[in-house]
Amino acid sequence: MTQGTPRRAARRWRLLALALLASSPAHHAAAQNAPTVRLGYFPNLTHAPALVGLERGTFQKALGAARLDARAFVSGTTLTEAFAAGQIDLAYVGPGPAINAATRGMPLQIIAGASEAGAVLIARKDSGIRSYADLAGKRVAVPSLGNTQDISLRHLLKEEGLKLQTDGGNVVVTPVAPADIAAAFAGKRVDATLVPEPWGALLQAQGHRLIGSEKTVWRDGRYPTTLLIVNTRFAQANPALVANFLKAHADAVAYLNRSPAAARTLVNTQLDKLTGQQVDVRVLQRAMTRTRFTTALDLAALTDYAALNVEAGYARQIPDLRALVNPGFKR
Repeated sequence: MTQGTPRRAARRWRLLALALLASSPAHHAAAQNAPTVRLGYFPNLTHAPALVGLERGTFQKALGAARLDARAFVSGTTLTEAFAAGQIDLAYVGPGPAINAATRGMPLQIIAGASEAGAVLIARKDSGIRSYADLAGKRVAVPSLGNTQDISLRHLLKEEGLKLQTDGGNVVVTPVAPADIAAAFAGKRVDATLVPEPWGALLQAQGHRLIGSEKTVWRDGRYPTTLLIVNTRFAQANPALVANFLKAHADAVAYLNRSPAAARTLVNTQLDKLTGQQVDVRVLQRAMTRTRFTTALDLAALTDYAALNVEAGYARQIPDLRALVNPGFKR
């Protein structure tokens, strides 16, 4: 018998033992009992941390044995409906829907920022719109009623002295999914849109007119567009998973800021998978210059946004933001 034979035999026994362990009822029970983390997000550049974390595989890696179930939504309104139904554990969502959900008693906490600004007002090139004042008598699209862009638009109209048709004015606000705006423009179903990137830059590249940049929409562009929220009950039951996901989220934000060219490729790949649309690299670059990626949470900006929710009629009062906002998920 050669010297290597005992070592090979020992290795075969170890492999056999591992195989028996993998096929044992206890092993299968452990695999079946591994929690599933259900994540909600949108196919928008403003949700780029989600797109990057998914495409790089860093979210799943951070969760270990837990299975990541990621689901794309059209808007914050539909996402919070799923959240309310207990179908989502963690989510990337705008401040409007997040705060509205909290005021309706949904068990959630805001644990990190994801992006700021990144929304623009675009008018159809033949609409005759040259300024905010020209929105009078027009149809303006937002991703959904009650979402962040809808709330911003309503404030913008009020600042211009304009009213919605439902309030006795002549501006009609209508929900259209961002990826469908180009078709809505082509069919002349809407005249303008307040839309998140990269769809604004994409419309601009098609010859449509930029009326309001991310800086003129509200607060000189220093406003949150996307937040990371968690179901409070899920967080209490799975604190380690939430902490690990937060680290992966921070890594995705850092990657976006450190390697923007590589991040654009990842974002484009995800957008293509989700919407069937590839965005020209130059268009995506323009969109990224109008969007900031950060994990920071600006309590003053969130307080202002909560006031806009009340102003828009989507909430009766401003919630206790100090209880709602939990930066970095402090247990």
